Amino acid sequence: MIFAGTVLAEAIGVEDGKNVCQTQSYGPEARGGASRSDLVVSSGEIYYPKPLKLDILLALTQQACDTYFPALKEEGVLIVDSGLVDQLPDHKVHGFPFSQIAKDKIGTPMVANIIALGAIAALTKVASKKGLLEAVKRRAPKGTEERNLKAVEIGFALVQRGRRTRKPK
Repeated sequence: MIFAGTVLAEAIGVEDGKNVCQTQSYGPEARGGASRSDLVVSSGEIYYPKPLKLDILLALTQQACDTYFPALKEEGVLIVDSGLVDQLPDHKVHGFPFSQIAKDKIGTPMVANIIALGAIAALTKVASKKGLLEAVKRRAPKGTEERNLKAVEIGFALVQRGRRTRKPK
């Protein structure tokens, strides 16, 4: 999530020319532990670096959905990994099996976050596709550029093929 937040912040700030502030928090685990990346985006000045209420929430685990959903605005966009988040709140949800798609199409679940970035950008227009691809080129660890670029394309394609949305009952 930290890498994804950094890439998205760079796409928005450097490539798309908006003001952006990215903050992060994570547990003591090097990988696989709880982590969070927050972005505040504005066309004007940013006076406080942390979001008060969320416009967009990406939850790749049930724990993340349960923990952070209360901070999502009523009209906010909730995007989940539908293969890992099955107890959904009473809210419109965009669900895609990011981790499974990453395994099936790229061979590793490590790019699920980047597939999700492509889907976020396609759904919300918070970042341009061009900006996201350029940020990935610069930020992806050496040797992983191609699979991360492919992951962005897959994320955009998921949304273009048709949104998997569940509306509250």
